[in-house]
Amino acid sequence: MKISFGKYCIRSYEFSDNEALVKYANNYNVSRLLRDQFSFPYKKTDAEMWLIQASNQEIETNFAIANQSELIGAIGLNFQEDVNRYSAEIGYWLAEPFWNKGIATSAISVFTHYAFKNYNINRIFACVFEGNEPSEKVLLKSGYKKEATLRKAVFKEGKFLDQYIYAILKEEFKQIR
Repeated sequence: MKISFGKYCIRSYEFSDNEALVKYANNYNVSRLLRDQFSFPYKKTDAEMWLIQASNQEIETNFAIANQSELIGAIGLNFQEDVNRYSAEIGYWLAEPFWNKGIATSAISVFTHYAFKNYNINRIFACVFEGNEPSEKVLLKSGYKKEATLRKAVFKEGKFLDQYIYAILKEEFKQIR
């Protein structure tokens, strides 16, 4: 899969992404407001394990964000189950040298369109930790709406943080496109 937007693209992972993945994911400023499953420090073995997992996806839902030369981030979906089976959680990160350039906003918008078109989902939501205002702004610019504040629902780095839920419905996305 490959979707181009400007000088960047969202594409399937490649084993050659290993070096860039370690270079950019091994950054405390990237990992500090992501789930603990995103390790820090991020080592070569972490990248290798992730690339093996990504290459063996039954349904491809996790992708690289890249420029012409290398991976610079990631974006993906986690489908929900049971009564929430028409919802998916979006997750993403972008390498610090590429922050504040509109790349994340464009990637989320393009990927949201791709997700609604290619998967049987009605709602996409994102979970944002307290203190990650840039991510909140990116989601709002991409058409997502703040739905909830889960008070002190996250325990990260020895303290409880609020978690904010942002979401967009398929019908809303069609209206803003």
